[in-house]
Amino acid sequence: MKRRTVFGLGFGLVVGMLAAALVLCVGRVDNRPYFRENYYTETKVLLHALAATNTLAEGELAAGFGRVILTPLLNAKSEHAAQGHFYSLPLAGYGGRRGRPAQGVHDDLEVKAVALRVLDRLIVFAGADALIIPREVADLVSQSLEGNPGLRREQIFLGATHTHSGMGGWGEGLVAEQFAGGFNPGVQTWFADRITAAIRLAVEDLKPASIGFSFFRAPEFVRNRLVGELGKVDPEFSFTVVKQAEGIVAVIGSYSAHATVLSDDFMEFSGDYPGFWQRAVEEATGGMAMFLAGAVGSHSPQPPARGIVGAQAMGHALAQSLLGHLPQVGLTNRVILGALGLPVQLPPLNVRVSDGLRLRPWLAKLVLPVHADAYLQAFRVGNATWISTPCDFSGELALVLKEAMQARGRSAVVTSFNGDYIGYVIPDRYYHLNGYESRIMSFFGPNTTDYLEELIRAITLDLAGI
Repeated sequence: MKRRTVFGLGFGLVVGMLAAALVLCVGRVDNRPYFRENYYTETKVLLHALAATNTLAEGELAAGFGRVILTPLLNAKSEHAAQGHFYSLPLAGYGGRRGRPAQGVHDDLEVKAVALRVLDRLIVFAGADALIIPREVADLVSQSLEGNPGLRREQIFLGATHTHSGMGGWGEGLVAEQFAGGFNPGVQTWFADRITAAIRLAVEDLKPASIGFSFFRAPEFVRNRLVGELGKVDPEFSFTVVKQAEGIVAVIGSYSAHATVLSDDFMEFSGDYPGFWQRAVEEATGGMAMFLAGAVGSHSPQPPARGIVGAQAMGHALAQSLLGHLPQVGLTNRVILGALGLPVQLPPLNVRVSDGLRLRPWLAKLVLPVHADAYLQAFRVGNATWISTPCDFSGELALVLKEAMQARGRSAVVTSFNGDYIGYVIPDRYYHLNGYESRIMSFFGPNTTDYLEELIRAITLDLAGI
């Protein structure tokens, strides 16, 4: 009887401890209305202050272009991160690679930049053949450029091709290292140096120029991977053409299909289909082409084949479509230029263990070491507004934003990976699906989409003067 009593007490103690741990570690998903929370109020106050001081510049355009190689040197005799020399580096993009090192270079990775200036307003687009632009890299770039050539963060529009065969090693922590391999601090230094160098080259290259915007539909190369035909896709390939007075041309293009034609068994550096698109456009125009991943959340590529053959075919087909539309793009040397950047306070982390239960934010922070703030940004170039987001932003959400602007006689482009990463932002109606994007990669809870949509609309309408 005494043994049973002792066992019962011990068992009860264990159960009690487990219950207490559960209460401390797990809670309900936060469904409180975002517009009643402090993070929303603080961000809206800042937005109103920034909008009140925002001004647009209208006048003759000057433009400059810059490009540098991002491909690291592998199997170096000694590691010199400042020169891009490494013993070995993993590829970034697929957890299935388990951090294995790259086996070589199929095609070079690059960073490209396009600087635009009207009167005293200077803005720069910068795109890298990379999975994302990590927060630490963006901070290093911003700090460096603030001193020379004196650019503030809101003047720098960062983007990535989202190739899943780019350089890894840039992220510290469980999630980052799952997708980008073991952390190497030297990669952050090299990555930031390359972006900074390309932007400085572009600013130094400023010359009189003209500019135009257009788009074409390419529905055959993109599909909704989240819900298939039950959902929609953004089929538009949007592009801006910039031509310097002496004839040098740059094209900034954006499309919403994931750069995942190359699978996780591909172990060489490559730009995937965006890399083939860039090189094909450059060969045809003699200029420069930059690809910025669009609203790729829930959007997969639909190539004519897999592997390198498929990536090349898809990239070249998109390039041929663009080249066919180039002669019809009207260019002007007089343009309206504007920029608005907004630091955004984020909701508490909602890392779910089931549909209705989440890890407590303090514990989620240990598992997922992300920041409590992010950055939204938009550039206005003529009647087109380019919007940057810190996530895999859903193409279905981008469609709604584009249609709202088109109804007002304006154009909009939504890009992802602007120098931070807060997971997937998808339509609220998909939040309760038990899937990769909706469950595992939805970091900040059910109100994130409405919250960010409201802020993006406010920024976009302010820049558009509507």
